[in-house]
Amino acid sequence: MSLAKRIFLTGVKRRNPGLYPWYDFLKQSEKWDIDRLKAYQLAELKKLLLLADKHSDFYRQYFRQHGFDPSIRSLEDIRQLPPVSKEQLISENKGVHTDLPFDKRFYCETSGSSGQVLTFWRDEKWDSANRAAILRGYSWHDVLPWEHNIYFWGYNIQAGKQLKTRLLDMLQNRYRVFDYRPETLTRLFEKLRSTTYIHGYASVIYELAKLVNEQKLELEIPKLRMIKGTSEKIYPHYQDAVTQAFGKKMISEYGAAEASIVAFECEHGNMHTTMENVLVESEDDEVIITNLVAHSFPIIRYKLGDYVKLSESGTCACGRQHTIVEEVRGRVGKNIHGELHRYPSLTLYYVFKNLFFEQGLKFNYQCVQEKKGNLIVLIKEPFSKKGEKLIRNEFERYFKGDVTISISFSQDFHTYTEKLKDFISKIE
Repeated sequence: MSLAKRIFLTGVKRRNPGLYPWYDFLKQSEKWDIDRLKAYQLAELKKLLLLADKHSDFYRQYFRQHGFDPSIRSLEDIRQLPPVSKEQLISENKGVHTDLPFDKRFYCETSGSSGQVLTFWRDEKWDSANRAAILRGYSWHDVLPWEHNIYFWGYNIQAGKQLKTRLLDMLQNRYRVFDYRPETLTRLFEKLRSTTYIHGYASVIYELAKLVNEQKLELEIPKLRMIKGTSEKIYPHYQDAVTQAFGKKMISEYGAAEASIVAFECEHGNMHTTMENVLVESEDDEVIITNLVAHSFPIIRYKLGDYVKLSESGTCACGRQHTIVEEVRGRVGKNIHGELHRYPSLTLYYVFKNLFFEQGLKFNYQCVQEKKGNLIVLIKEPFSKKGEKLIRNEFERYFKGDVTISISFSQDFHTYTEKLKDFISKIE
């Protein structure tokens, strides 16, 4: 047994004794057919609702307020309960937590990229189930968690905390990158020789791939088996650059701290939902999550804040029948305010998606609104007269003169102090 494996398993035994029992369960259940998966979900959902009704002051009152009977008979019955927002989980935080005793809990908080930080206690079973879902996803790509990896995560950490994080990363055979300047990324080229997987912010993995391509490097990366993007949208031009640089595409892991791992991309390119841990719904393309294993802080019909497209057919060449997330389209954000009308910020996704698929134009962008009826469009790529014209034409198709845009090219808007946002509104 390698030292890295021995250290990893020792850490698991101490922190997450339930991890590998749950992982073994997930490896068995991934072979279940869709009917058995749904039957399991229904059984666990019934337990969760009755638990929340008995042990969570917030949900007990919420159920009564909306005339909802937690003794459901089918998965569809849960739709009778209105979704819960992040604002509610924050404002009613104490009441959402259950009064159940737990041998071990972990203090967690969301990234706050939406402007709202949610804190909560995650019980050990929930934490282990979440980690087991990640390990199952790794197994689909022949990756073991203790193998050497490069991690793009952790911005603006103080010196003292950075030292502690470095130590923890060393124990996990992980090399974490704290800043994302070209000279820093360039130093990673040699480390790639011994790296089994790369993971972290999709936008930074893309920047690394661009550097490889620009320098026309032919890397020796014999051990690299997985490149995993998370936390941000993976644009088509990201995939082009990553595939050219590393010879394989970037796969996607989709989830959130409070929702856990919602879906993980398999070896055949489909994002399978973790049906054993979460119930995934979609209303008007907005994803709604119920976490079936969250007993310390129940997450029931929670509006995660993303637009997604779920597959009506769960068929996949890998044989797994778990429901498929076809596409994560973006955040449910603030509206873009025109002179006369309001538009969902998701409109930007379609504008630049059309430019890529219809015109072959690859733009890294960020839009900022400071004034009603006006939109600042920041483009990372150099100025192109043709590009500017096509951008304006595409915006006109959606906003029809109701929004005036100003376009600035060669803009370095990624600060690397937080997730890359495609839209920032400064209008209250």
